[in-house]
Order: sequence, then C-alpha cells, then structure tokens
Amino acid sequence: MKFLKKLLKWLVILIGLLVIGLYLTDTDYLIKAVRTIYLKGYTTAFLEDYKSFDNRVIENGTPQPWPNHKNYNSATETKRLDSINTANGTIAYVIIKQDSIWFENYYDEFNENSQTNSFSMAKSYVSGLMGKAIMEGHIKSLDQPVSDFIPEFSEGLAAKMVVGHLSSMASGTTWDERYYSPFSIVTRAYFDDDLEKVMLGLKVSEEPGQRFKYSSGDTQMLAMVIERATGKKLYDYLSESFWKPLGSVNPTLWQVDSEDHDLVKAYCCIASNAKDFARFGKLYKDHGKWNGQQILDSTFVANSLKPVYEGGDVYGYGWWLKSIGTKDFFMMRGHLGQYVIVEPNDNIIIVRLGHSKGNNKKVGQFTQDISLYIEEAYNMLNITL
Repeated sequence: MKFLKKLLKWLVILIGLLVIGLYLTDTDYLIKAVRTIYLKGYTTAFLEDYKSFDNRVIENGTPQPWPNHKNYNSATETKRLDSINTANGTIAYVIIKQDSIWFENYYDEFNENSQTNSFSMAKSYVSGLMGKAIMEGHIKSLDQPVSDFIPEFSEGLAAKMVVGHLSSMASGTTWDERYYSPFSIVTRAYFDDDLEKVMLGLKVSEEPGQRFKYSSGDTQMLAMVIERATGKKLYDYLSESFWKPLGSVNPTLWQVDSEDHDLVKAYCCIASNAKDFARFGKLYKDHGKWNGQQILDSTFVANSLKPVYEGGDVYGYGWWLKSIGTKDFFMMRGHLGQYVIVEPNDNIIIVRLGHSKGNNKKVGQFTQDISLYIEEAYNMLNITL
C-alpha cells in the first residue's frame, strides 16, 4: 500500500511537471488535443469532434428543401460503391440530378439532418465570401495587398502577398500541412485558443504567387482579411451572404478558437449535412445565381473554376478541379473524404460524407476514392464518363 501511495504521488508530480513544461514551451494546446482527440482513440480530427469545441451558430432563413426527382431512389448502390462505403465508413451519399434529389442514403445511424464536420470543404465557402466582399466593395480586387488588412505582413516578401494568393494557396508562407503530427502548426491551429496569434507568427519564405502549395493557413489568413474588410464576424457574413439566401434547411455551426477570441477556424469545421452542403455547389454550377438572383459575381465564379497557376491544374480559387474521361468536375473537399462534386454540363452534384478516404493520408492531391465515387454515381445514372 505504501508503494502504491508513493507511486501515485510521483505520478501526480510527473503529470504536473509535464503540464508546466507544456505551458513554458507554448505547447499547452496539446492538453486540449489529448482530451478531445487522442484519449478518445483518434489520431486526428473526427466527424463529430465539433461537440468538444466552442461553436457559433450560422442562422438559416426560409428553408427551400430540394425537390425529389421523378426517379427518386429508383436505383441502389452498385456492389463497388457499397464496398467502399463500408470500408471507408460513409455516412451520407447523395446524387442530385437536374437540381432534384435522384438518390440519397445515410449510414451508421446518421440521417439527412445530421451535423458532421466539413473539414476543408469550408475553404470553398471562405473563398466565396472573399468574392462576395469584392462584389460589395469591401475588398478592391484579388490584387489588393494583404498588408492593407494585416499590417504585420507589410515587409519583405510578405509585402508582395495579395488577397488572391490566399484563395489560390500561393502565399509562400512557412505553413506546414501535417495533420498527424501533434507538433505541426496545423495541429496547433486546430487546438490553440488564440488562432490569430498563431497566424501572425507565420513567415513568408517564398515569393508569393509563384506556385500552388496546399495550405490551410492561407484560408485562415483570408478569413482574417475578410473580417477586417467587412467589419463582420465570418459566421455572420456566411449566414447573410449564403446560408440564408440559398435556402438551407438547417442552421449550422462553425467552430471558433475560443469564447474569448471568437475567430472561426476558417480552413475547416462547419458542421452541417449533405444536402445543405450541396447548395454551394449548385450556386457555382449556376454561375452565382440562385432563384434568378445574382448572389455572387458570375465572372468571379468562372475564374474560381479555372486553374490559377501553370502546372497547378488541380486548384482554382477555393475549388478543386478534376477531369475524368470527357467530364470536367469541380469540387469541395474535406480531410476525411467530405466531397461536393459538380459536373455542370450534366447538371449533376454528388455528395459524399464519411469517416475516412482510405489508406492515402496525403494532402494536396486527389485520392483514389474520389474517382470511384464519381464512376459509381455515373454507373447508377447509366451515363457514360
């Protein structure tokens, strides 16, 4: 018994010293990481982790439910699709044809209204909000210097960074996109309670505007630009600019770094459902119009869906671009295989949400599952790719 008391005493001392060490080395964000992710058996963020963070409500307006197609749910998943859905933990798979729900299914006790983390699909919304801010005159153009809004980036290479570089991910900053390292800046950003401080510590190591380099930090910095340009919190700006006008059926949540600092995790973390996420794909498919109203400038939308840099033919302004066969797709993409995939000529939107995208954990590149979700949707639709 004496031995156990002594062991417990030294264990408490050791834990105390560890906690003190984390604060002294400015890595105390790891305490939240351990509590919210690692102790729950995960090695990275997960679909419902938003429940462990501070969130702000994105209000919706008058709901505009998607109509059902005349052939609604007349098809079933192919064997190949059923196999990957099981293997990768799909929770929602929806096919929208001609702006009507052609097929939908939900899995693992999730349903059409279940809220789950968007992860990096949020980046497309932030880019759209940049376009809205330009449209409304809050930001002059894609070429306005970032330093006009964030003066900490007004010297050296940083002075060459413009707003468009952030949306096209060509800032040249030192941001390191490593999701599975507890010591990477992307992990710090996810758990730190002062996200602005993290962002202002970034350095610009390459000349901006030279090449695409996938960087969640670019989107986070863009959010700070938009908030300072508009004088509005990004969650409120999303609600008034898109969530309400697009007739979202449900209000949603956007994670913030903390109650005190109230800065959204702009590169991720909108908690919503498949059919409300799909609305943003429809807006871009329809050149920025919704019910006859020009919500977003059509020229901005068109430019967003083209490659910005030579050799970087996978990314425009906030949207991923991919060709399969004769079809050209643009899409929103998230960390664990969250997708809104659009083929405008066929008037088709494919939404997939789930726990995993398979064994490939690399970022900034297309994974095999994307092609499979597209191919099997087209097989179900009996349309040739």
